[in-house]
Amino acid sequence: EVHYFYRSFIYPFLLRGARKNFPVILIITGFLFNMVNAFINSYFLFFLSSKYSNRWIISIQFITGFLLFVTGFVLHITSDRLIRNLRKSGEKGYKIPYGGLFNKVSNPNYLGEIIEWMGWAVMTLSLSGLAFALFTVANLLPRAIANHKWYINNFPDYPGERKIIIPYIF
Repeated sequence: EVHYFYRSFIYPFLLRGARKNFPVILIITGFLFNMVNAFINSYFLFFLSSKYSNRWIISIQFITGFLLFVTGFVLHITSDRLIRNLRKSGEKGYKIPYGGLFNKVSNPNYLGEIIEWMGWAVMTLSLSGLAFALFTVANLLPRAIANHKWYINNFPDYPGERKIIIPYIF
């Protein structure tokens, strides 16, 4: 809920500059995906699984998953903030982001979101959580690759040592 509250009610109002048109079909499909995802995860957690007792929240998998989720969330929102603050008021055009994990990868905001949902999968140890983590990777990895290529093609001075999404690796 914290992730979606941020993504739905905080992030849009923090954006600066001209509002771009956004296709209604993307809003509808995003809404439908999230409704199905929420149903599958909650149905598993509250109706199909009997492994969640009061002790579950002090288990190693819950604590590890929770720490991963929080780490990913913090990386996600701090990276979003760095992107938002690239341009000063009235400036136009694109800039190369620097700071935070942007010094190592082109898309730390996507990495943060992937880590969040991997944390959810670990926290719940559920097929539904794993499926959502994998769908997140399937959605964000191609976008990360495209963003990285775009930066390279549009900025001749783009840092060559930056990886796409995983520091030092990919």
